[in-house]
Amino acid sequence: MEPELLVEVTRGGWVESRHCGHAVVVDEQGRVVAALGDPDHVTFLRSTLKPIQALAVVASGAADAFGFDDAEVALMCGSHAGEPHHVARAASMLAKLGLGPDQLACGPQPPASPAARAALVQAGAAPSRLHNNCSGKHAGMLALARHRGWPVEGYHRPDHPVQQAVRQLVADLTGLRPGGPAWREAVDGCGVVTFALPLVEVARMFRFLGRPDRLPPALTHVAPAVERIRCALVAHPAMIRGDGQFDTEVIRATGGAWIGKVGAEGVYAAALSTGHALALKVADGQERARPVAVVALLERLGLLPPGAEAVRARWHRVPVTNTRGEVVGEIRPAGRLGVVP
Repeated sequence: MEPELLVEVTRGGWVESRHCGHAVVVDEQGRVVAALGDPDHVTFLRSTLKPIQALAVVASGAADAFGFDDAEVALMCGSHAGEPHHVARAASMLAKLGLGPDQLACGPQPPASPAARAALVQAGAAPSRLHNNCSGKHAGMLALARHRGWPVEGYHRPDHPVQQAVRQLVADLTGLRPGGPAWREAVDGCGVVTFALPLVEVARMFRFLGRPDRLPPALTHVAPAVERIRCALVAHPAMIRGDGQFDTEVIRATGGAWIGKVGAEGVYAAALSTGHALALKVADGQERARPVAVVALLERLGLLPPGAEAVRARWHRVPVTNTRGEVVGEIRPAGRLGVVP
């Protein structure tokens, strides 16, 4: 199935650009209740996978064994902005492991936060691996290796037991077979393994973040770990990205009734406390289309949680401004998402 129109960008009242994609929403039973484009579209999860990768760490007992607090558990799930409190938490995790930044397999990366970037420049300092938006995830993976007695060297490689553990967890949560026709693997931007899965299976997997009581019988033992991750994100939403960012503000506004995670190239998945979950892929990878499409889809289905009014006000229609600060257009829902229910 072809991608469907999701969002359009206007200028001076005229449509200048259009963004198409695929999206699917499932209920607490995993049944499809809405779809745009192809619900079986296979796409790489990229950083959208981070809460599941963190689940492998927490469920193993590694987070408790090394005394990770809730802010550090939340950082494992995040694509943080490289602000000082993010960097400090990543460094704290490594210190608890008896390791340093050089053991992180992710490369140095300038902070996503403009203020943090400017502070580095002013200090004449170079970005480190701790500034990488994935440093929390990598510190968690090192904790898993330490806890299990596996070598820390090469923990990011596909054949390392850490990546094998994540692979097995994803397979158990989705029921998909690694290496099967609906399963692909590649190297993510930070060096670890990322998986490409059908969107509908991504949504079904994410619904457990909202309703761990719906875990398959064989996985009920990980329910406490799911609940710990959920509580950590609710307590420390800034760790998943940063103030003013979509992931952070969604959790903050709804008190965790809506927990979502963006990924590179226009990917997104979220869980709702109702048991519903969604997964979305913007076909051209443009990030600007993602929050607009997600908010419009949930609103159309009547699934925007209480407290989401501020999220809707900011992202339902996003102004396009010029360098003078003048509003010259907008990013708005289009196609079926642009039709008032």
